[in-house]
Amino acid sequence: MLGQHREHPPRAPLQSLRQRRGHLLRDWIQKAELGGPEAIGLFADSIRQDLHAVTAGLTLPYSSGIVEGHVNRIKTIKRQMYGRASFALLRARILLQA
Repeated sequence: MLGQHREHPPRAPLQSLRQRRGHLLRDWIQKAELGGPEAIGLFADSIRQDLHAVTAGLTLPYSSGIVEGHVNRIKTIKRQMYGRASFALLRARILLQA
């Protein structure tokens, strides 16, 4: 029906993420398991297995983005130097780029 806004189950987690509304996650999981495509239902079931952690991630203002960026940088350097140098040189290169 035109004029009525109906929130589709796949889009709800994205809005919860942007607006920090983790408390709505249980409702979305129920809707997804009952009325969504099978893949969305499987995704919802996997979220249910770790519901407390996912809800906290959607609610709390904390982020591990900075740490993940450093880990990614270190892994990239490690891949570039694989088989070419010693651990001491790898360590020095990582510390110099910090």
